[in-house]
Amino acid sequence: MPAKKKSNKPLVGNALVKEVNRLIRLARTQWDAHNNQACRRERTRALELYETLTKEQREKVPQTLRVWLRYRSEKYFGEHRTPPKKK
Repeated sequence: MPAKKKSNKPLVGNALVKEVNRLIRLARTQWDAHNNQACRRERTRALELYETLTKEQREKVPQTLRVWLRYRSEKYFGEHRTPPKKK
């Protein structure tokens, strides 16, 4: 099977919303697995993309994912927390 080629086009519209949803779900999966480094990485990626969404696009993100991204995860990964150790 040939490998899929990754497109270098920036995501727009529904594709951008779907990617944000995917990243938040991935971060939550890592959170449930107690894999904090991976969770922090995926959460940061999701937050960066989320910030680019318009108000209408943000409404398309399920509320449970928005709440987790903005509030619950901020409690544990916010600036007030001790940063992770460097390897």
